[in-house]
Amino acid sequence: MKLLVTGTAGFIGFHMARRLLSEGMDVTGLDNMNDYYDVSLKEARNRILENEYEGYVLHRIDLADAESMQKLFEEGNFDYVIHLAAQAGVRYSIDNPRAYIDSNIVGFLNILEGCRNNGVKHLVYASSSSVYGMNTQIPFSVHDNVDHPVSLYAASKKSNELMAHVYSHLYDIPSTGLRFFTVYGPWGRPDMAYYMFTNSILKDEKIKVFNYGDMERDFTYIDDIVEGIYRIVWKIPASTDNWDDIHPDPGSSSAPYRVYNIGNNQPVGLMDFIHVIEELLGKDANMEFLPMQPGDVLTTYADIDDLSTAVGYSPDTSIEEGLEKFIEWYKAYHRS
Repeated sequence: MKLLVTGTAGFIGFHMARRLLSEGMDVTGLDNMNDYYDVSLKEARNRILENEYEGYVLHRIDLADAESMQKLFEEGNFDYVIHLAAQAGVRYSIDNPRAYIDSNIVGFLNILEGCRNNGVKHLVYASSSSVYGMNTQIPFSVHDNVDHPVSLYAASKKSNELMAHVYSHLYDIPSTGLRFFTVYGPWGRPDMAYYMFTNSILKDEKIKVFNYGDMERDFTYIDDIVEGIYRIVWKIPASTDNWDDIHPDPGSSSAPYRVYNIGNNQPVGLMDFIHVIEELLGKDANMEFLPMQPGDVLTTYADIDDLSTAVGYSPDTSIEEGLEKFIEWYKAYHRS
């Protein structure tokens, strides 16, 4: 069994690779080590994978490099692909749109072509809760329409789902998209709110609280995310029984294609989230209240019934437990 995991120097990819390697599997990693955030953090993650596990090798390749991607797939002969690399960030997409087209659209096409031409048994890829966009019906369900994104990042992820469906339909490539809901935890991304809040509170700096704190997020701890991904990799989708082409269901297909929400199913108010961080740090935050930012949404809330039914997914990490583990890691990593 051979697995390709993209984004292994990134947050979720790093943890996913560790899980697979700890199970004794061989993992080929891919990451371009871009400077969207501190490259030293990415290098630190990668050192752990290289130094602590046999059976891991990293290829420093850009997803948009079609020739290098073709060669990687031809030489790798992968059975399964877990595609977690992407240009992340909703707000960053406002000012840097081309980065999202290059990585999330062109790069994903190269992933699909690699799967098509090299007999990959199952492609699992990262989508995002951002695809729900202007949809205000909660909890968010994969059976709801998601045709009104509010950021280019969200549009790129919706495009990934559409592209995957085409390849599943035309070439019979089993594909599963996972819509992640605000993932947090140790070794996380410095551009995420919980990381920035912790950093600023410890440094006695102001934290920016958007929409004056009136927001909710379905914060999901990294271990729960990894468990869900691990289970779904082996759940190869098939055509939906009794497919209704008059009233098509967005969450399934006549092709071997599925989309699932993967979240905590328990949205938390932003102010409550901040208060937990304050209590764990033993320090009060100096808050700067600001209006809603372009591309943001008020609430995210994952309906995870389909994923629970498919693979028994049941996240069990509380916000208090998850943030405590993150802060413990943060202090050790930054020596603060």
